[in-house]
Amino acid sequence: TKLENGEVVDKSATTEADITNKGITPMGGFPHYGAVREDWIMLKGSVVGCVKRVITLRRSLINHTSRTALEQINLKFIDTSSKFGHGRFQTFDEKRKVMGPRKRDQQ
Repeated sequence: TKLENGEVVDKSATTEADITNKGITPMGGFPHYGAVREDWIMLKGSVVGCVKRVITLRRSLINHTSRTALEQINLKFIDTSSKFGHGRFQTFDEKRKVMGPRKRDQQ
């Protein structure tokens, strides 16, 4: 998150291929967690355990030489649509452009 023109702008989910200014939190938040407000790290694969489990990351004890371990990751897109129901939109601005103004916004 950065402060630009007095506003907090979260660009943590922006990639080289997708230059949309958006944060990592999906629209509506993560199920059973909410919004991500702190620093985060993306892991390839899965993490065993309950939803909010604290994990410890450490350096590997051996040098990995396999092709998958040495693979250069080229991340093109991070999906931030809603994880509840049928999420179609990546940002609230995109949703507002397609759906139009809501009744409560017109007052």
